[in-house]
Amino acid sequence: MVAMDDFYPLILAAGKGVRMRSDIPKVLHPLLGKPMLCYVIEAVRALHPSKIYLVVSDQSSMRKEELGNYPLEFIIQTEPLGTGHAVLQARHLLQDREGVLMVMNGDSPLITPQTLRGLLRSHRKSGAIATTLTAMLDDPTGYGRIIRGSDNRIEASVEEREATPSQRQNKEVNAGFYCFKIPHIFPYLAKIERSPHHKEYYLPDVFSILRKEGEEVNSFPASSPQEVLGINNRYQLAMVERLMREEFLKNLMMKGVTIVDPHSTYIDSTVKVGKDTVIHPQVVLQGYTRIGPRCQIHSFSKISHSWLGQEVIILSNSVIESSRIRKGARIGPFARLRPESLIGPQAKIGNFVEVKKSVVGRGSKANHLTYLGDAIIGKKVNIGAGTITCNYDGKKKWQTIIEDGVFIGSNTEIIAPLTIRKGAYIGAGSTITKEVPPHSLAIARDRQVNIKKWVLRNRKGKK
Repeated sequence: MVAMDDFYPLILAAGKGVRMRSDIPKVLHPLLGKPMLCYVIEAVRALHPSKIYLVVSDQSSMRKEELGNYPLEFIIQTEPLGTGHAVLQARHLLQDREGVLMVMNGDSPLITPQTLRGLLRSHRKSGAIATTLTAMLDDPTGYGRIIRGSDNRIEASVEEREATPSQRQNKEVNAGFYCFKIPHIFPYLAKIERSPHHKEYYLPDVFSILRKEGEEVNSFPASSPQEVLGINNRYQLAMVERLMREEFLKNLMMKGVTIVDPHSTYIDSTVKVGKDTVIHPQVVLQGYTRIGPRCQIHSFSKISHSWLGQEVIILSNSVIESSRIRKGARIGPFARLRPESLIGPQAKIGNFVEVKKSVVGRGSKANHLTYLGDAIIGKKVNIGAGTITCNYDGKKKWQTIIEDGVFIGSNTEIIAPLTIRKGAYIGAGSTITKEVPPHSLAIARDRQVNIKKWVLRNRKGKK
């Protein structure tokens, strides 16, 4: 798709979000695993602009890793003087251009590409200098009200805190999305005066200025009131996330994923799940997790930034971080996979087993009470209960290599670095400090001593 060279999106993201009670910029608060700002960026990207302008108070607060590889150009608003002042910070970049400036609030993540496209088309068709997105809300509290004249033309938009009681009864609101003809709009923006109450320059005040100059202000209605919901506090953040999650889970289910209880399932929008996978209640899937078809994810499990092949079973209360699990493997219950773990096909990691930065080969199993750290484990290896790979000497982590077909008896300590060769057996209760040759039996424990009648002798004189 060819980029539109006469289309200039400008997202307002400089607000401090005081009502969020947070040191994090409001637009960076996450929704389904991504900053809310990303949803606005992605919606307008669907219109194929060559660049997106972002007005921020401090570029350092907008960390690139959180915003992804979007084609952004940052514009700094050094003083928090309102939305009208924010748009004027782009004047030096755009005053010599011709086309459409689309201004958007960065805290309205439910906006859709379809509505933005409709807003842009309506603006171009109208020929007006300004077009605003409007919506009818049952409860318009917190939104600026659209004021229309007797001929139904827009005369002004009034902030709620500046509105009269009768104006506040109006349910038609200014949604915070605009199209302006450039460069024509900039002289009008420069005429906006500071609000008498909050000493800010409000962008919607330009409507009344345009009308006094005899210019038309066009409007375009949002397709759904939900689209224009803005976020100003953590309660609103939670309510918007609930709406987004409901829609996202619905889409997964329509694509063939079974979600037993959507109301208690938490899946980020960045997660992908294959068909015929079953997700049980109280599951959390985060980040760029990929889950193949025909998997089962049982209750109270949390998986983040991980890849699961097909037919993987995750039993209850398992935690998986930045790991890969191949076809037919079985994890849990109460298992933990720490970052950089690779679990091979048909392998089993059982209850109270922790795996860290290790490879577990095809068909190998560690069924209970085991720590495997910095280990490479081959195929068909049996790891007995209570086994520990002792990988840290206080200064450095060391690697353990366990080759194919090895049997590790219960309660074994393996002091890295060392290798246990193919087909070897390790006797239960051993502390292994040296390499074990292929197909050998290694036992490293004291011989058992039985002292006859010791108990009887030591009980004499005791009640």
